[in-house]
Amino acid sequence: MEKIPAKLHRAGTRRSYAHKEGGGRTPVTVISAARRPERNDKLAIWLYAQREDDLFLSVISIGEIARGTRQQEKPNPDFAADLRDWLNRTETLFQDRILPFTSRDAQIWGVLSADIGHAGADLMIAATALSHQATVVTRNVADFEPTGADVLNPF
Repeated sequence: MEKIPAKLHRAGTRRSYAHKEGGGRTPVTVISAARRPERNDKLAIWLYAQREDDLFLSVISIGEIARGTRQQEKPNPDFAADLRDWLNRTETLFQDRILPFTSRDAQIWGVLSADIGHAGADLMIAATALSHQATVVTRNVADFEPTGADVLNPF
């Protein structure tokens, strides 16, 4: 079993795409923000400037969106249906660029979770980013900083 890098013993997280500078990957937590009609101009400019092949989506983000969709089924079924359709289209768009959550990622997540003191999905995204040497793209920088993952806020 590989040794977990020392920088992982620092302690946070959020939902994600992925963008890797110079051929790298970046789990980006901005995927949901990108679908909103009132999309942030800075985010739109940043996304437009990226090469499609450099953007990745975390499988954890897919789960978070599916959870949100399910939670909307009773109070807002039309919105839930729209969200489900959007998620299906997004998965198709990213089909070859979805970062899995591997056993290595799980080991890193375990260390982060123990050190930081919670077990949230954001830590899984951070673990995936650390494992794949990726940069998390998110508005929620503060939650990711304690993880040691590279973080970019395009907002």
